[in-house]
Amino acid sequence: MMRKSLAVLISALVASSSVNAAEIYNKDSNKLDLYGKVVGLNYISSNSNEHGDKTYARFGFKGTTEISQQLSGYGQWEYNIKTNTPEESSAANAATRLAFAGLKFADFGSFDYGRNFGVLYDVEAWTDLNPEFGGDTWSRTDNFMSGRSNSLATLRTKDLFGSVNNLNFALQYQGKNEVANKPLTSNGEGWGMSSSYELGNGVSLAAAFAQSNRTEAQKADNNGNSAEAWTAGIKYNANQLYLAAMYAESKNMTPYGKTSVAPKTKNIELVAQYLFVGGAADGLRPSISYLQSTGQGVQTTLAADEASSVQTGNHALVKYIEVGTSYNFNKNMYTYVDYKINMLNKDEFTTRNGINTDNVLGLGLVYQF
Repeated sequence: MMRKSLAVLISALVASSSVNAAEIYNKDSNKLDLYGKVVGLNYISSNSNEHGDKTYARFGFKGTTEISQQLSGYGQWEYNIKTNTPEESSAANAATRLAFAGLKFADFGSFDYGRNFGVLYDVEAWTDLNPEFGGDTWSRTDNFMSGRSNSLATLRTKDLFGSVNNLNFALQYQGKNEVANKPLTSNGEGWGMSSSYELGNGVSLAAAFAQSNRTEAQKADNNGNSAEAWTAGIKYNANQLYLAAMYAESKNMTPYGKTSVAPKTKNIELVAQYLFVGGAADGLRPSISYLQSTGQGVQTTLAADEASSVQTGNHALVKYIEVGTSYNFNKNMYTYVDYKINMLNKDEFTTRNGINTDNVLGLGLVYQF
């Protein structure tokens, strides 16, 4: 029971899940759930870009329909609105996070297409569950199949088509998405796969791999025609304790600074959380994690009057310790505090590339349904 409570809480805090969804329609084998949350959020930091109001609202729906005894359909849409700007400029701060439709074939599995999570995130999700900070060593939105992205066709099956208990598998194809003058959010055609296995006693293993063509604009850096990544993770989720570790390597995929992409990165994320159940601390969930991404062959852009336009070498792109906690008042209301202890040094590389080296404190109050 305690293990189940932890899993439900984590799902609720990670990504606007429908744990507390409001059922707005359920008739003739058709069901529609509405979910959302409003997050009053403020950052405190010496870095002006990481300081101030970060409030946002998020809502969406999930629907299912029964087509036959063996076949059903489903769809999901999710929208995010940043509310920390004046009303006349708010339109630029709203975006669709998810939008996909699919079919589920009994025990065989499911197939869907649209804007969804890439299969690399199947592993990354295990460590991307802190109250505010985390999951950012190499995973990015609209960055190939490392996070949420467009044009994703995904085949998933549980228990390997019903033949192997606790063995899950996913195969994914991504169509080309080329955004003019925005190579960091573009991609060529690609494919990926992921798999996870529950060993029992709360222990699970997972791995994923993806490879994509690069667009012509991306290939201008002469680092190659393809982008790829692999990742592996392990987690323990039982007895109110959650532990997870993720390691990943990427090639020509991970952005850093404002316009650059690392030829290679090595990434690690470690997370530990504990859920208090019962007593005065009921609903309290402290969290601590360590995250590091090291870029290989990354560049420091120099001024035009200096001897060389760039300097190439290895450098940490992300490196910090996260310490935080959340507290549930009830299933619809919770609050959290999360502190990012930045371990990056302020040097020529971080300064030239505009990478934050200051600590950040996040304070949030959340209503969800």
